[in-house]
Amino acid sequence: MNAPETLILRREDIAGTMALADYIEAVELAFGQLADGGMSVPPVVHIPAAGGAFHVKSAGFASGPPYLAVKVNGNFPGNPAATGLPTIQGAILLCDSRNGSLLAVVDSAEVTAMRTGAATAVAAKYLARQNSETATVIGCGIQGRVQLLSLAEVLPLKMVRVFDLDRRRADAFAGLMRDETGLEVLPVDDFANATRASDVIVTCTSSRRAFLTGEHVAPGTFIAAVGADNHDKQELAPELVAGSRVVVDLLDQCAGIGELHHALEAEIMTKSDVAAELGAVVAGVAQVKFGPNDVVVFDSTGSAIQDVASAGIIYERAKDGGAALSVVFA
Repeated sequence: MNAPETLILRREDIAGTMALADYIEAVELAFGQLADGGMSVPPVVHIPAAGGAFHVKSAGFASGPPYLAVKVNGNFPGNPAATGLPTIQGAILLCDSRNGSLLAVVDSAEVTAMRTGAATAVAAKYLARQNSETATVIGCGIQGRVQLLSLAEVLPLKMVRVFDLDRRRADAFAGLMRDETGLEVLPVDDFANATRASDVIVTCTSSRRAFLTGEHVAPGTFIAAVGADNHDKQELAPELVAGSRVVVDLLDQCAGIGELHHALEAEIMTKSDVAAELGAVVAGVAQVKFGPNDVVVFDSTGSAIQDVASAGIIYERAKDGGAALSVVFA
């Protein structure tokens, strides 16, 4: 048997193959398959480094497409200011789970950004009030943009307020997003009044200290907590988490590195207090009812099921397109 060619897929190659709606569909299907036992997800490996950290996440289909993906991401929040490099850099290795062949090396930045926003869209589709018109996005970076675009795919948003510690960044972000979405997008100096008037709140920062508390949140709000993807990052006060209905992407992972982790560490929640995993909600396995005044927190730590589901489609489309660079490693 001849060794298969391995596709090398750069960010610009990926962007032309997948629309945001494609990521949302892929991620929703992956979460549903997870709940049905169709996905294999080993624990995350966290490797500290000076100025940041590396995460190694992997997942494969237990049934369905014969794909397994391993992603190595470097997360260095100081990069943009110090070196001009992106905060997130890395690669996804997509393999054939039947014989171990390396099918593709995929730049992870585009996939990570898009599939993270897609998970929020899926969660909002099932957990947010479907008449939600107002949102606040805290964190005006690349992920803030994807989060806003993702929410706009599934909710009838009209007004979005945006906050960043750098007001100039928030101003620029608001202008760009007004042009891109057609929504009313306003920068604010203080997020508290904005969040209290919002149906949906997204936190997508690299904060290591909680800043969103129960005082900032109105009854019935949906919160997507996106920033905490290792054990020392935190955006939500543990008391807010404990007082909300919590839906996690992966229970054990969130217990180790997500907002849930901090509530468990404070001993004001147990894992049994979590309402459900998102996959169980998508698959209809979790019969969870939410009241109109319940604050619902989606603890999003990012799962490799999102990566493998997205990378598999990207690979198939790139292979069929025939324009990608390829090499033979074996």
